[in-house]
Amino acid sequence: MSVPQGRVLICAGSDSGGGAGIQADIKAVTALGGFAMTAITALTAQDTRGVHGVMGVPADFIRLQIRVVLEDLGADAIKTGMLADSATIEAVCDALSEFGPGIPLVADPVMVAKGGHPLLAPEAVTTLTARLLPMASVITPNIPEAEALSGLAIPDVPAMHRAAEALLRMGVRAVLLKGGHGTGEVLTDLLATPEGTEAFESPRLDTRHTHGTGCTLASALACGLAQGMALRDAVARARAYVRAAMLAAPGFGSGHGPLGHGVTMDPARVETLR
Repeated sequence: MSVPQGRVLICAGSDSGGGAGIQADIKAVTALGGFAMTAITALTAQDTRGVHGVMGVPADFIRLQIRVVLEDLGADAIKTGMLADSATIEAVCDALSEFGPGIPLVADPVMVAKGGHPLLAPEAVTTLTARLLPMASVITPNIPEAEALSGLAIPDVPAMHRAAEALLRMGVRAVLLKGGHGTGEVLTDLLATPEGTEAFESPRLDTRHTHGTGCTLASALACGLAQGMALRDAVARARAYVRAAMLAAPGFGSGHGPLGHGVTMDPARVETLR
């Protein structure tokens, strides 16, 4: 049995339905050969039909989770997901600055659940922009999140380019702008850095099994960085993994169904799924 390679600390909310949030994060990191650790920021009562309730975790306890994990086990990468409100964002950023400086951070700016339930207080967007985004090695917004952060409408791929460039000008080091909310037969994700922008394209899958795709992609990306992969290579593998997991969806639930996170990703399979 192989030893897990790459320690990933995930600071995010829990999904009781197992399709997104901390549960999806743990599954993705484990499937890709990493070791997942968590600091849970919120509890949700959630299924494939939507979010039915949210309970926050006290800021001091979030900080304690981060401190004890990083002081004992350490981490090779950190991923943030649902942070809910300004107090949670401040607690996570303060703890990461004190106990995990210099560790690559993948920030998924989670704002709305797949079913439409808000997962970030509107007034917290300013805190997210001011505190979390400058700390991140890469952020992974979807189109609605990128619109909220950049203030730009994103109706098409050229607008995605403009929004990604605007986010870089805000001080973000790298942006993986996800095109899943776009239209058309081709799905385009953009990886933008100060060195340039690369488009990743793949055929759009016609499926209802999309619950947790954003959480899964960000955690898969963090796992790649934890394992020493270059950013571009980590993005390519993470995209291929999400696509494979969508194709392996178990068909559970009556709404936005979960992915089949147990798929494995050997190099040959990554090439066929890009």
